[in-house]
Parts: sequence; C-alpha cells; structure tokens
Amino acid sequence: MLRILFSPRVLALHLLAIGALVVCGLLGRWQLGVFEDSGKPHATRDPAPVAVGTLTQPGRHMTSEAVSRRVTAEGTYDRSRQLLVAERDGGLWLLAPLDLGDGTSIPVVRGWVPRADDPAAAVPEGRVTVTGRLQPSEATDSVQRRTRRLPQGQVLTVSSAELVNLWQGAKLRDGFVVAATQSPPPAVAAKPVSVSPPTEAGGLTWRNLAYAAQWWIFGLFAVFMWWHFVRDILRGRTAEQGQDQEQKPGPEPAAA
Repeated sequence: MLRILFSPRVLALHLLAIGALVVCGLLGRWQLGVFEDSGKPHATRDPAPVAVGTLTQPGRHMTSEAVSRRVTAEGTYDRSRQLLVAERDGGLWLLAPLDLGDGTSIPVVRGWVPRADDPAAAVPEGRVTVTGRLQPSEATDSVQRRTRRLPQGQVLTVSSAELVNLWQGAKLRDGFVVAATQSPPPAVAAKPVSVSPPTEAGGLTWRNLAYAAQWWIFGLFAVFMWWHFVRDILRGRTAEQGQDQEQKPGPEPAAA
C-alpha cells in the first residue's frame, strides 16, 4: 500500500491537494480580513478650516459632524484662568479659555508639557489666531474627582459642565479646540497634542464573508476529491492484485 501511496501519480495528487488547500485557506483568510476591516471606522473627507463659531454655540451640544473638524479661533487668552489637565501621556495639557471678542469663549488645549513649571506653560499675551481640531466635551467622573486630590489649578477632564463652574462668568461654547498652530507663535511652544482627523463608521461587507466561506468550502471539496481519488486508486490496485492471484496456475499434481 505504501508503494501505491508514494507512486509518482499519487504523489502528484497529494501535492495538488495540499496546494489547493493552502491557496483556498489563504484566500478565505484574506476575504475574512476584508470583512473585518470594513466594520472599522475609516477616514472621511477633511474639509478646510472654518471659524469655530460656525460649529459651536453656547449652551448647545456640538453635532457629531463637527467632531475633529479643523477650525480657527481668533481672540485673547484669559491668562488668569489657565488650568492643567492631569494624567495626559505622562504629563499635562495646558487648557485656557480664548475670548473670541463676541462675548463668548472657547476652551483651548494649547499643548502638552511634562511638568507644571515648564517654560511653555506661560500663557501668551495679546491677540492670537489658533488653528486646530474641535473636540467634544469629555465626560466627568464625579466619583473619581471626589477620591482624587489634585493640586490647585489642575483638573482630570476637559468638561464643559465642570469648566462653567471653574470659569464663572465666562460664556463658554461647547467642546474645546486642540491647537495645532498659533499665530503669532509663543516664545516657548508646548508640544502639540495629536488629534486624529474625522472618521466615519464602517459598514460590514457581508459579501466578503460569503466569499471567505466559499473559499474554505472549495478547500474542503479539494480534500474530499483527494480522498475519493486515492480510495479509487487503492481499490483498483487491490482488485488487480486479486485478479493476478486468481490467474496464477495452481501447483501440478504429484506423480503417482
């Protein structure tokens, strides 16, 4: 039997079945990967910067379409109200209200510093133009805020609801701007905080999942056909051997 299984003809059949199984398996895994990736958020159109006042309003939640949009904000920082947002990538965010000159302010994350006494923490004077990305207000964990004791002037989140109480008298627009550039630039610039461009939810492409299943079925079919052909070859050789045994002449009778 081993001689039959490793004959050149049957050996070629083994290699063909293994090749078909590997190819079908890889193609099925590729289609499954396409299906999985289709459900992930992906980048969408990133429009040119617009004035922050067109996307935010005081007392109104910003829409989902405004999240991560590029915006510009022109005004002056309220230097006496800067806060430090703790536990951000091993350092602190610099957060200050930017007075837009229309009676409203927008919180601006000016950048990241490793420690509170970093020279970049100094708030610039005069009128500035900030370009950055708009972000929604962060949720505030009241339990964590009560259990954690932070130094004076530090917060854990950039929450519009919390900032209204901390910056009393300021008419804040919802959300905050994460600054990418500032004109004129500060004397000592903080490290910009990275923000991803806008994304949109993906839609699962079930067709690719069906393709993956089809390739794996083809692979199983190749295994079945291999087993079927090998079985037939073994049966045929066994039958041939049986016929050869029957056709052999028996021993001649002994002489009297």
